[in-house]
Formats: sequence, C-alpha cells, structure tokens
Amino acid sequence: MNQPDIKDIVREKYAEAAREVAAGGRGSCCGGTPTAFRDCAPITGNLYASDELGAIPEAAAAASLGCGNPTALAALTPGETVLDLGSGGGIDVLLSAKRVGPTGKAYGLDMTDEMLALARENQRQAGVTNVEFLKGEIEHIPLPANAVDVIISNCVINLSGDKDQVLREAFRVLKPGGRFAVSDVVTEGEVPDAVRASMLAWIGCVAGALDRDEYRAKLEAAGFTDVDIEPTRVYRTADARTLLAEKGLDADALAPLVDGKFMSAFIRARKAGSCCG
Repeated sequence: MNQPDIKDIVREKYAEAAREVAAGGRGSCCGGTPTAFRDCAPITGNLYASDELGAIPEAAAAASLGCGNPTALAALTPGETVLDLGSGGGIDVLLSAKRVGPTGKAYGLDMTDEMLALARENQRQAGVTNVEFLKGEIEHIPLPANAVDVIISNCVINLSGDKDQVLREAFRVLKPGGRFAVSDVVTEGEVPDAVRASMLAWIGCVAGALDRDEYRAKLEAAGFTDVDIEPTRVYRTADARTLLAEKGLDADALAPLVDGKFMSAFIRARKAGSCCG
C-alpha cells in the first residue's frame, strides 16, 4: 500500500469507531469487530486502572484503541505541555491534563473529524479547560518548533506510512530536553509476508509495526538520544490466533510463526539540550 491509501483506510476505520461510540456503542479493537472496551484483548484490553477510567467520560474509554497507557508511564509533572499524536476520543489527553494540572496544557492531534468531535464532547463533559484538540496529521504537526515538553502516543505511529517523517516532526516540536514517551506495537524477528501484506492488519496495529532495532535506528536518525524500548505485553500464539482469525487470515498456519514476535512496548527517547537553558 502507498501512503495515501494507508491514511485513507486508517481515517475511515477510526471515523467508524467514533460514530459507533457517539451512537452509544463501543469502539473497535484496533479496527476489528466492535466489542466491549474491556474485552479488546489481546492488544487493547485492561490498559487503564479503574480510578483512571472513573475520572473521565465513558465515551473516552469506549473510543480508546491503544496498546498501552503512555500517560502513566511518561512521569508527567505539573506545568508541562504535552502533545498526544493520534489522540482519538481523548482518553490520554484528558488523563494528561489532570497530571500536568492547571499550569500545564495537553494538546491532542487527530486527522479524523469524527474523533475530534467526540474528543471535544468528552472534554466538555469532563470540564477540563487546559486541553486543546487540533486537526492535522502526525506527519505534519500544526505546532511551532520547540513547543512541547512531552510527546505521547498510543498505538498510532505504527499506523503511519512515513514513520521517519513522524519522528522528525516529533523531534522538531519538542523543546530541548523534551521527552518522547509513546506506547506502540513493535516486532522482534522475521514476520510472515502474509501478515505484513494484509490491509486489514494495518488497521489492526500489526502489519505496520517496526522491528524493535529499526525503531531505535529511526529515532536516532531523527536526532533523539537515550532511546529505550521496554516491552510491556508480548503476544503469544493464542493471542495471535485470535487476532489473525478476526482479520480473515489463516490463523492455524500463521499463529505459530508469529508467537512472541509482536509486542506492545513503551518507547522512550529524549531531545538533547536543557529545557532551562
């Protein structure tokens, strides 16, 4: 697939998920069959603590299609400015806003009108004022250079067809000393071509995933230092069989070949320099 094709497919699938949630349903598990939020295993289930879910509108949780909880792992502090790439229904933006407090700010960036409308309604219901949702693409962030302290993202960068550009943009908008702290799906070892080639798997957070070493190399090429990739959930044969079957692939044949090769990971890096300069 070329980059415009990938982008159009991602936009439509996430718009579909937002429409479903807005109509009172539940979001899709990375674009798969609609189901309850807590049952979105193996990738999207059981990522947030009950007190976190209780502090935000139910629709924000229902629309969450992520693979981790970057706001909990990023060690946000009061007064910081945070940017969430691919913010969806706004769950990570609203949680970030609470952590940075009234002297900080949380931006959410999304290219899907339906998700932006849902996120802004969730913000209204939550009564959170230190939040701004922006329309745009993660390859072209509509913020000036050196604008934010922390960049987070939740299983979105792997969906981009131009990850190098995403990482260059992330580096550009971070302040010197700023932190890159995202959750994403990565691979380790060879992945079957049948999985890589599946259009549906792109939306299922699988085919677009970078190899762990390749992700590190791309971050360093963009200028980042102190890169660390920490697996948070490794998907085994049983997990893969369920996911592959949902995508219409030959689960019995492919599941053993991907056992342990896909994982959610927390990916940290830093833009060199001093924020206090």
